[in-house]
Amino acid sequence: MPLQEAVRHTFVQLSGSLELMTQEEFIQPCVHLSNSTIGQHVRHIIEMFQCLELGYETGSVNYELRKRDPLIETRKDVAVAALQVVFEGLNKPDKALVLEGVYNDHSETLLQIPTNYYREIIYNLEHTIHHMALIRIGIRELKHIELPEGYGVASATVKHKQRCAQ
Repeated sequence: MPLQEAVRHTFVQLSGSLELMTQEEFIQPCVHLSNSTIGQHVRHIIEMFQCLELGYETGSVNYELRKRDPLIETRKDVAVAALQVVFEGLNKPDKALVLEGVYNDHSETLLQIPTNYYREIIYNLEHTIHHMALIRIGIRELKHIELPEGYGVASATVKHKQRCAQ
């Protein structure tokens, strides 16, 4: 499935960047990320996909109810393994889902919006790329790691730049 291939490509880039850093660098606060860690951003990516997988089973996705597992953000090996598990679970057929959330810190009104599994995979893929752009900023503080040019850049932007260069 082309959608799964797009996620695989992005996860390979993300996992590859994690392999280039030490455990200590994974949990080191990054000045340019308001002292958040690369591990925290990776955990956030993983848990959004985990919410989607749980939602596939229940029919309702609520990203606001993420677990926020400290092991994923503090142990690089756990994060890399979780990325693999998430990827392996993405080969399900599309189906209708309901996206739930309050999305307003001044309200308790639960919104429910129709969506579908493939649309939410796309959302999570774009969300992953966004966080990889932030991770790229954090990795710049680790002077020894060189990332591929398209790391943390949306595929549409990469294609646009390629067309402009011709």
